[in-house]
Amino acid sequence: MSNAHEIDPAFNLDDELEDTEGWDDDDFESGYSGADPEEDPTTGAMELAERHQLRRVAGLRTELEDITEVEYRQLRLERVVLVGVWTEGTTQDAENSMAELALLAETAGSEVLEAIYQRRQSPDPATYVGRGKVEGIAEIVQATGADTVICDGELAPSQLRNLEDKLKVKVVDRTALILDIFAQHAKSGEAQAQTELAQLNYMKQRLRGWGGNLSRQAGGRVAGGAGIGSRGPGETKIENDRRRINTKIAKLRRDLREMKGTRDTKRQERQRNHIPSVTIAGYTNAGKSTLLNRLTGAGVLVEDALFATLDPTTRRTTTADGRVYTMSDTVGFVRHLPHQLVEAFRSTLEEVAESDLVLHVVDGSHPDPEGQISAVREVFAEIGATKVPELIVINKGDLADPMALARLQRNEPHSVVVSAKTGEGIAEALARIEGELPRPGVEFKALLPYDRGDLINRLHQQGEIASMEHTGDGTIVVGRANADLAGELAAYAMG
Repeated sequence: MSNAHEIDPAFNLDDELEDTEGWDDDDFESGYSGADPEEDPTTGAMELAERHQLRRVAGLRTELEDITEVEYRQLRLERVVLVGVWTEGTTQDAENSMAELALLAETAGSEVLEAIYQRRQSPDPATYVGRGKVEGIAEIVQATGADTVICDGELAPSQLRNLEDKLKVKVVDRTALILDIFAQHAKSGEAQAQTELAQLNYMKQRLRGWGGNLSRQAGGRVAGGAGIGSRGPGETKIENDRRRINTKIAKLRRDLREMKGTRDTKRQERQRNHIPSVTIAGYTNAGKSTLLNRLTGAGVLVEDALFATLDPTTRRTTTADGRVYTMSDTVGFVRHLPHQLVEAFRSTLEEVAESDLVLHVVDGSHPDPEGQISAVREVFAEIGATKVPELIVINKGDLADPMALARLQRNEPHSVVVSAKTGEGIAEALARIEGELPRPGVEFKALLPYDRGDLINRLHQQGEIASMEHTGDGTIVVGRANADLAGELAAYAMG
């Protein structure tokens, strides 16, 4: 019997091994794209490489008939059709909303095949879209081989059930899609607990049985004629599931309260030391993490995707004159951000309401930046952050249309244009940030002995020094300080 693969007579093992002597493992791609091989990779670079190595692959299918308890598995979207209902606004608004839904679907790991939307005064209470449109969607699903339909809105349980009965594939609404992305990207224990809490609150209202075998009621001759002792209502499967979900929700809320206590303690410590706080907030994928890296060198994960980073990051930094303040990144916002997420992430979002300045980052290259600003401010109002001073940071200035930038700056006078990627405008943004930080409230003039260098150090970190003069008796310092520090300086005050 001859071998299926014959060896080339010109092949020489010694020659082949000799060719590999100069090879080095470091010559192969490490996964940290763009990283300098001479430097240690940042935490964000390692997380990004790990995420890219776990990309979803073709072959995962979610046909409805293969799923028994569909609510209890993570969404595995692959080939999807997008469906929207346009009730108000212009055609451009509807197209922008569908384009954003497509980006969300791709971020979740799916391939978008078709996208259709319907003009209606309000969504159909039974099937979200009209009956004729449902039939058209069913034909598209069958022709394209799609296994999931994603609707651009939050569907009622009855709408989900009716659409799935008619389309014969899994139907997912916008809320479930965003929750799935959060579940994929949450890293820290707090973010995972917040995401799970939001998913359970969403799931609790949508539990349903997919067949008679899910009932646990026993009576008469059911269950193989169990007979006496087995008759009675019993507990149905759906009731048992709802009870277990409520128990899990209660536990998660207890855990989050403990985590919130830790966060509150850190915040109170910063307030006790009079350390100003700046929070970076804005629409998802506007460049908040890139801006944080540019301003503080935080090294957090950066990816051109929606909701790439969920875990808040706080970094300590200083102004040009040495004053210490903190800068924090927050989770990104989106149009129609699910209410469950706002409630679950409220402890994290409170960082925005408790900060001294909000850097509201806007994607200047987006087709509708004004819509992004409006959506973010709606969330600000919901978390009670409308009274916090706000500086609009128009990011991606290197990609934006100059006419669009001029329009934004005209509509938002309190703004600055930057490019976090190239560094353009960062110096001006830092100057604006330092100018917006709260100033110490007490003016002073003191003669500090040379052995009180600790007070001068604290003045550099927490106060403002207008002038400093070294004399034979000590250092004459004039400036502003907070009340606590001014009280310690009172012993050395000059008239």
